[in-house]
Amino acid sequence: MAYGWNLEAEEYDRTFSDRVLLKRIFSYFGPYKRSMTIVILTIVISSITSAFVPVLTSIIINNLETNRNAFYIFIVIIIILIFNLLSYLFNYIQQRYAFRVIGGVVLDLRKDAVDAVLNHDLSFFDRNPTGKIVSRVNSDSDTFGTTVDLSVQLISSVLIVIFLIIIMFFINILLTLAIIIAVPAFFVLALSFRKIARKKTLLGQRALASVNDFVKESFSGIQIAKTFRQEEKLYEQFNKVNDTSYKVNLRRAFILNAIFPSLGIIQGIVLTLLVLLGGNNVLGGTISAGELNLFLQGVNYLFFPLLTIASFWPTFQAGMAASERIFSLIDTIPLIIQNDNIKPSRLKGNLEIRNLVFHYEKNKNVFDNFSLSIKSGESIAIVGHTGAGKSSLAKLLARFYEFQGGDISVDGISIRNYNLKDYRRQIGIIPQTPFLFADSIENNIKYCCIGAKKEEVYNSLNVTSGSDWIEDLSKGLETDTGERGSRLSMGQRQLVVFARVLLENPAILILDEATASVDPFTETRIQDALQKTIEGRTSIIIAHRLWTVRHVDRIIVLDHGKIIEEGNHDELMAKGGMYAELYDTYFRHQSLEYIEQLKEKRLA
Repeated sequence: MAYGWNLEAEEYDRTFSDRVLLKRIFSYFGPYKRSMTIVILTIVISSITSAFVPVLTSIIINNLETNRNAFYIFIVIIIILIFNLLSYLFNYIQQRYAFRVIGGVVLDLRKDAVDAVLNHDLSFFDRNPTGKIVSRVNSDSDTFGTTVDLSVQLISSVLIVIFLIIIMFFINILLTLAIIIAVPAFFVLALSFRKIARKKTLLGQRALASVNDFVKESFSGIQIAKTFRQEEKLYEQFNKVNDTSYKVNLRRAFILNAIFPSLGIIQGIVLTLLVLLGGNNVLGGTISAGELNLFLQGVNYLFFPLLTIASFWPTFQAGMAASERIFSLIDTIPLIIQNDNIKPSRLKGNLEIRNLVFHYEKNKNVFDNFSLSIKSGESIAIVGHTGAGKSSLAKLLARFYEFQGGDISVDGISIRNYNLKDYRRQIGIIPQTPFLFADSIENNIKYCCIGAKKEEVYNSLNVTSGSDWIEDLSKGLETDTGERGSRLSMGQRQLVVFARVLLENPAILILDEATASVDPFTETRIQDALQKTIEGRTSIIIAHRLWTVRHVDRIIVLDHGKIIEEGNHDELMAKGGMYAELYDTYFRHQSLEYIEQLKEKRLA
């Protein structure tokens, strides 16, 4: 905990050595060998042309000192101009190809990161805030791209340093050594920042991820905040997390930027030595004024790349930290276990749950040795108090979570042996709270079947509820639903979700309290559709409505993950057990008899 906000590592974070990280990073450049070859060649040519500019300048000074040949000076100036133009041209080519490579590598990194995230089960998202995952995919990949760009500049700087030192070595060994002595000091100082730079950068990136996560969660729940008039409290909480990010990153900036004044001191000392030694050599006739100018210019040409190299190190650590966070995300192993890759044809829907053990948290089992058989085409309703395990059972059947013991089989084959995508294609789930993407109604319905025709979309709507309500909208099927479907009523959203699931025509249908959020009129429309939909298909209905439990083949009563009663409505009411209690609590007021009794009381 730092500054009152959690900056701890996520559960899937790993620590990589620099060698492993670099090897992993270089593997991403493999597909771009041709472009990288062009980048390297242009860097070499651009560096050579840049390094020769101070040499040519010293030639002009020497000529002015001796014979002052105007034509000769003019020719050298033209050559300098050509070298500068060539340096610009090759630098442009290098930048263009480098950006293409960097963009491709960042694109590939993001693809791998998103692919890894999409392959996780829902428990991964229960444990890890979405905002922090988004920060790794977006912000950290951007940081990594910036580091790679700086690395390309670093290569150019190193080459300029090498060329200049070679040229100056042939002119005067003593002055060249005076400059070279400073080079190790630069690198020792830069390397000394390595560990602290990585540590502070990791904290800074975690702080930024916390800000992203807080903003995402806050804006997602903005309606609740406004309902309870908590905008000011929300703002105060944002200030707290934002202030944490500010302080962490400010401290990081102070530490990382402290390197530049230190490097400036070294540069000043070298310039002083160079002026003293070089001046004496000029007076003694050992070197010319032009050659001394070459060394003085060379210091600037030399130390600017050295500053680039030194300043690169903190940024390099930022890139290493970013890549470490991204690779940690990519390497996280999904908890869903698939032992085989069987691609099923149309499932019959025979479900067999044997000795199932499942928990969200260790030592807190939702199911312990749970067993249940469901025949093909059978419709069952699952009822029970909150926390009985109704929704958990639906999520396990859909493979959203991994169970810890026992097995679930469909048509005699363990669901761990099916191809996950093909298996889920035959499982239709209608949740209690409908979710729509910010797109047209048609595209939301076609989400499962992108190639579906408009006639098929209308047909799925007609099966569920009729398409007349679509015609009342200004743009019909083209109406934009808004974020999370906010421009439609809750009932309309649920009808769209029903149509989306039925368009896919699943073999097994799971309804998780699917009519609990709709108005009575819409529910009546859905009930008619449900009756048609569940016929001939295995249906599991988590029920809060009387109509549902009265029209299924079997009712399963759950209590703390165990089946305590099962049978049809009349059988269970005759027992007078928990179902009868649930009926009196949840369902009786929905019955026709109850409504008639109320009418009689009012009339009396």
